[in-house]
Amino acid sequence: MIIEAPYKQNDTITMKTMAGEEVVGRFVEEKANEIVVQKPMTLMASGNGVGLAPWCITTHPDSKLKINKSMLLFVHKTDNEMAKQYVAGSTGIQMA
Repeated sequence: MIIEAPYKQNDTITMKTMAGEEVVGRFVEEKANEIVVQKPMTLMASGNGVGLAPWCITTHPDSKLKINKSMLLFVHKTDNEMAKQYVAGSTGIQMA
């Protein structure tokens, strides 16, 4: 049986924080107590539905943020449609 890792480097992942925030970002690496992501964005409700906004607006957009895993409820690979929206919002690249 082949067991596939739930996500790998450069995948778009979703994290749910203990504060209830849903954060989407590019996976960099995972260590025992932390997960490192780049360009994290959070879901925001708007008049046009759900959109993405920078999660931590005071950091440099290309910063690699280390997130303490004890503050997360779960981490999972992001749904394909939301991942396309994330890539478009974080890089300007439209995916087919």
